[in-house]
Amino acid sequence: MNNPASTGPKTVDIVNKTLEKRYAAERRFKLYGLTAVTIGIICVAILFISIVFKGYTAFWQTYLRLDIHFSEEIIAPDGERDAETLAEAEYQELIQESIFKLFPKVTDDEDRSKLLEIPSSSSSFILQRMVLNDPKLIGQKRTLWIPTSSDIDMLVKGYITRDLPEADRKVKNQTIAWVDQLVQQNRIEQHFNWNFFTKGDSREPELAGIGGAITGSFYTLLVTLILSFPIGVLAAIYLEEFAPVNIWTDIIEVNINNLAAVPSVVFGLLGLGMFINFFGMPRSAPVVGGLVLALVTLPTIIIASRAALKSIPPSIREAALGVGASKMQAILHHVIPLALPGMLTGAIIGMARALGETAPLLMIGMVAFIVDIPQGIFDPSAVLPVQIFLWADSPERGFVEKTSAAIIVLLAFLILMNLAAVILRKRFERRW
Repeated sequence: MNNPASTGPKTVDIVNKTLEKRYAAERRFKLYGLTAVTIGIICVAILFISIVFKGYTAFWQTYLRLDIHFSEEIIAPDGERDAETLAEAEYQELIQESIFKLFPKVTDDEDRSKLLEIPSSSSSFILQRMVLNDPKLIGQKRTLWIPTSSDIDMLVKGYITRDLPEADRKVKNQTIAWVDQLVQQNRIEQHFNWNFFTKGDSREPELAGIGGAITGSFYTLLVTLILSFPIGVLAAIYLEEFAPVNIWTDIIEVNINNLAAVPSVVFGLLGLGMFINFFGMPRSAPVVGGLVLALVTLPTIIIASRAALKSIPPSIREAALGVGASKMQAILHHVIPLALPGMLTGAIIGMARALGETAPLLMIGMVAFIVDIPQGIFDPSAVLPVQIFLWADSPERGFVEKTSAAIIVLLAFLILMNLAAVILRKRFERRW
């Protein structure tokens, strides 16, 4: 008698068909994941390439070579050389004399005024600082490289297209002809823009720099690190090693995790209400910015430090206690040194987040126009993200490249900080 089951499909065939579907589904899932990763990488690459192409030219500045005669008749006609007299001299006349000698055939007043638009409008302040720093320059002749105006800089860099009709261009044909003549005479060149890294903000794009913002960011992060790292580490040690397990510690843990997800602008409102309005601390100062960013980074540091402490095997603690060490000695001499790399990694990641924060600093007034380089944590200053925010709102084409260049610098700092965190973790990480 034949078995009816033998005439139906075999179990092996059913399993094989199922496996084929499962393998096909797995291949599709891998393809979806690879496609998503590829799209993400392409989008990030497009973003980075766009920023780099818009901003790399800001690292070079167009300069005009002028033969300046520091005429005593203009600077100190009465023979007085005190600081007040030298500061009030008409240094713009020195620029005019030098420019007019290069174009002796230009005699019309309107054309001469257009000639004076080639050098930066703040060139006179450069000569003023030189004379104030060294009064012996009076009466001498010097060949100086003076920054050109933003429009001429954009023209030389190719951002102002010559093919457009003259009515649609900021730089007219006559000015372009003068610039071409100066280029042929090797009087217009592009040099590395050191002022971009050493000077503060300016209303003139050709003179604006991120030196003040970098210094302000340094002071702000210094205050943030001094406050957040020890407090965060000590809080993590207490919660992980000493705190009893009860409803109160559960509430604290929930609040720490919730604070890590709170929008940073809320901390800015807290800083505005407490540190500035209640305690009367100075607005737009790194000390207030550091206090606010310390609140922002504390949850990140606490969570990372607790994770580092949890990764230490209980056998380390038990061995220390077994040889007679107290609980405090076991933690200080054995647990914390082993968990320190993870704690430092969390601190670096927290500092990287603080470096890129803008909203809380806007709330405490660090959006002010700051020209001078801050000398301490109580001086008014800006930070790099806020400086980018200010320049992005400026209509001048010169600030567009400055904005992108500042973003490049900020991204470089963030990449270096995250790279340091990865290297630190790989270098000192132990697997148990």
